[in-house]
Amino acid sequence: MTKLEKFLTLFIGIGAVGGAVMMWIDPTGVSWGGEPLLEMLRAKMPWPDVFFRNFIPSGFVLLLLNGITQFVAAFLLYKKHPLAQWAVLVCGIILMLWIVLEWWVWGFNAISNLYFVFGLVEAVAAVVCLRQKAIGNR
Repeated sequence: MTKLEKFLTLFIGIGAVGGAVMMWIDPTGVSWGGEPLLEMLRAKMPWPDVFFRNFIPSGFVLLLLNGITQFVAAFLLYKKHPLAQWAVLVCGIILMLWIVLEWWVWGFNAISNLYFVFGLVEAVAAVVCLRQKAIGNR
């Protein structure tokens, strides 16, 4: 499972960096179709005048929660660190929670649904590997 986990952690991490950069380049969302999404965030999230005047804060949160964490997990996987599978599990859970928040704000859509599956696959793969290690240590 680690090849799949390595791929997913890097793929999701790179996607998060790309999404964050996109939000910083055009914080209004006009050029990439995000303007209606910003309005939905303003309507549903707390402190809209503080955090959702534009996408800059969202870009930082995306980078932190789904970019850096995924890259840390990928690094731990490549180093075969004992906590690597736990990091992948946490990343999968974070990604699924992120998508649940997206569903609540914007509703279901193909990209969000796909990324939820990516998070689920990460979490399941990590649990399978952790169980295999536990069984092997008996």
